[in-house]
Amino acid sequence: MNDQRINGKYILAGMVAVIFTWIVHEFTHWVTSELFGYETIMQLNSTSPIKGENPTESRMAIISISAPIVTILQALVVFIILKTRNWNKYLYPFLFTAFYMRLLAGLMNFINVNDEGRVSQYLGIGTFTLSITASGLLFYMVYKISKKHSLNWKFQLGTYVIVIVISSILILSDMFFEIRII
Repeated sequence: MNDQRINGKYILAGMVAVIFTWIVHEFTHWVTSELFGYETIMQLNSTSPIKGENPTESRMAIISISAPIVTILQALVVFIILKTRNWNKYLYPFLFTAFYMRLLAGLMNFINVNDEGRVSQYLGIGTFTLSITASGLLFYMVYKISKKHSLNWKFQLGTYVIVIVISSILILSDMFFEIRII
């Protein structure tokens, strides 16, 4: 039987997973934008060029897709480790967070087009095409690991609550305090 207890150490692992995933995601947008020569601001849940910096549409698409690719790669690495090795519950939040983040971003396309939605529009394939594809792939990874390690609903629910609470705090902190990282 694999350990599925939600304790303080697991909650801390979940917090680290959410913060790490969000920061790496936004940092990837920032690095990509900076590599194109645009002076860019990075906050907890967003990056944006400094006023007067106007990336071309094609460069904006590359900047937009760079971070979801890194987030999916993070999930893929964790998926492979959890698929090929013994259960490690402290890695699972890094997979689950990637899924939750891209699903939430896809749903946010209804309000404000971002990342995969922006690139889908640029490619002319419909706003939700890449969001559905990314979320579907990440869901598949979560599902396969859940089946392989017989993860119960209490563990899944606990993980979901940790991820949603920490990500909500992060997102709301960014909205209200506009915490500038870079």
